[in-house]
Amino acid sequence: QVQLVESGGGLVQAGGSLRLSCAASGRTISAYAMGWFRQAPGKEHEFIAGISSSDGRTAYAGSVKGRFTISRDNGKNMLYLQMSSLKPEDTAVYYCAAASGDFTWYGDYFKRQKYEYWGQGTQVTVSS
Repeated sequence: QVQLVESGGGLVQAGGSLRLSCAASGRTISAYAMGWFRQAPGKEHEFIAGISSSDGRTAYAGSVKGRFTISRDNGKNMLYLQMSSLKPEDTAVYYCAAASGDFTWYGDYFKRQKYEYWGQGTQVTVSS
């Protein structure tokens, strides 16, 4: 079992930056592919970014590519999402997620059902 707890959300003006953190416990995340998803009111979960467990490969949704950066620190059992140039449409609850092993197909990062463990989410609100 892996427990995930997100933090770092808040209210920020458009154009600003935030860094989300995801603290893992129970098991080391080094053996897990990790991802960030978000859910805006009335919408489904949306994949944002993912990172490989083995070689640091990353995957991004087109809507955030170039603005968001995912990273991990296995020694600290932490996952991060650096968000910059934030837009009002980035407003959502952000979740981190973990999947045992690694993804061999790029498209698997985007699939919510591939992730076994989820945090409770942290709210990000971007004002215009």
